[in-house]
Amino acid sequence: MTASPKPSLPRRLILGAALALPALRTARAQAPLRFALDWALQGNHAMFSLAEDRGLFRREGLAVRMDRGFGSGDTLVKVGSGAYDIGFADFSGAVKFNAEYPQNRLVMIYPVFDRTAAAIVTLRGRGIEKPQDVAGRHLGAPEGEGSRLLFPAFARAAGIDTGRIRWTSMAANLRDTMLRTNQVDAVSGFLFTVHFNLVGLGIPEEQILGWPYAEHGLDLPGSGLFARAEWLERNGESAARFVKASMEGLKLLLNDVPAGMASLKKREALFDEALETRRFAMTRDRSIITPNSRAQGLGSLEMARAEALVRVNAEAYGIGTPPEAASMFTDRYLPPRSERML
Repeated sequence: MTASPKPSLPRRLILGAALALPALRTARAQAPLRFALDWALQGNHAMFSLAEDRGLFRREGLAVRMDRGFGSGDTLVKVGSGAYDIGFADFSGAVKFNAEYPQNRLVMIYPVFDRTAAAIVTLRGRGIEKPQDVAGRHLGAPEGEGSRLLFPAFARAAGIDTGRIRWTSMAANLRDTMLRTNQVDAVSGFLFTVHFNLVGLGIPEEQILGWPYAEHGLDLPGSGLFARAEWLERNGESAARFVKASMEGLKLLLNDVPAGMASLKKREALFDEALETRRFAMTRDRSIITPNSRAQGLGSLEMARAEALVRVNAEAYGIGTPPEAASMFTDRYLPPRSERML
């Protein structure tokens, strides 16, 4: 019997390219590397812009072009298609991608967020004072949004009765407005995204309540650097150099946040340095600097946590035979542990 051909990525996804940010200046660089972010510029992205501004990529012999992203799922597809060499993206969707396109297998080479930023967010006065109080309430999120897909696993871990929960789907740009206007009781999303979107809508911060999944029973890693397995086989040295420079950029950012925000401001005139400073502080304290990263170093990921992450995402996307965790994670391209300690 002739084996069925493996599905190919849609041509429009292979050809689609992200809207470019101003190219990173790499006059003396040697090896070109195409890098895609997960979204428009946010505070944590300064780890990459500082790595460029301080000459870390150039020192590693890399000519990096950094483009904005249009969502983690889009970034994963573009890296898997070969449109980009490395991408910064959330893990949600990677299991589904690898199951559907094994010939384009993606590998996480540096988990930047030791804890996922997925969370349930509400406002005071809605009768929700703890995660379990969402039972029987009206929740909202975009269809297919990662935090919403992970909610059943979070509910099991946190002891939430999901039997009477009603979900409403909406466009991502309407989610926070619908929470503000009482059209839903709570929403799911990245904590630092929803929180500061609500601040931008005029909600006082003391009125915002959020419960990250990772802090309430579902301790999973979050966003990180992905590359295609086939590309890594040919460009392993470039991957390791990119990870090294990025990690050093993160350390620079942790030590001088204003410099990081100024670095991003140079690349985007509308970048809000004050708001992004606060967003980065939340990202740093809830997702990057954790008990695990303090003890084991940046980028550390035990295989048991990796296996749990694959299993939960496989359940969320209905993947009957998910890829092996060992095929989706590697520490091969990380610097020595001594260089990864905070």
